Amino acid sequence: MRLRHGAILFAAGFLLSSTPAAAQDGFSGAGRAIDGDSLYVGSKEVRLFGIDAPEYTQTCNRNGQPWSCGAIAAGQLSKLINGKSVQCEAVDMDEHGRTVARCTVGSIDVNRTMVALGYAIAYRYYSSDYASAEESAKVNKRGLWAGTFEMPSQYRHKEQDQTERSVRRRAPAATGSRSVQAVSSACNIKGNRGSHGWIYHLPGMPYYSQTRAEEIFCTEAEAQAAGYRRARSR
Repeated sequence: MRLRHGAILFAAGFLLSSTPAAAQDGFSGAGRAIDGDSLYVGSKEVRLFGIDAPEYTQTCNRNGQPWSCGAIAAGQLSKLINGKSVQCEAVDMDEHGRTVARCTVGSIDVNRTMVALGYAIAYRYYSSDYASAEESAKVNKRGLWAGTFEMPSQYRHKEQDQTERSVRRRAPAATGSRSVQAVSSACNIKGNRGSHGWIYHLPGMPYYSQTRAEEIFCTEAEAQAAGYRRARSR
């Protein structure tokens, strides 16, 4: 009898330990949109997996007229999730410490719906899961596809380049003997200040090209002395 009881306990322990990781990574909470592809689920900041929406300040063109596609995309996500119970399954963690996830509200797949409505694109660099939803939006000229727009990643890179040029113009006065040429070639560590703290990114790290530089450093020691910590690698 003791042997049988022990076997039962062992089997129960095995079943618990073999629970799929995805199930353990599920979480839920009240939704609140930040922009078109990120939100709060309870107190957790989440980036929607496999999609990319216009930046909040980004504008697009329709019938020759600019429109605030970034703000409207954020408004569309708000309609889907604000004040509602959002269920998510974590996929990854990004360099800003945000959880990257697939999310639903009831039976609504939030990631896919944003793409199908035309207010986000399928982020094929990471996943082709929502390519068919994008094709449908494109054929039916929904949202962004009703006119012309710059890819969100290109818009971010352009803003980043403008920020870096501004930083480099200020660099000689801030660094004394350091030349503009030295700053632009050897000093390529990007410092970014976000909701999860001050983080620096090295060339070759994930999201380096997408990171908006608010300060440029030549060495990790300089970045750390300025109060930044190294970004996590995937």
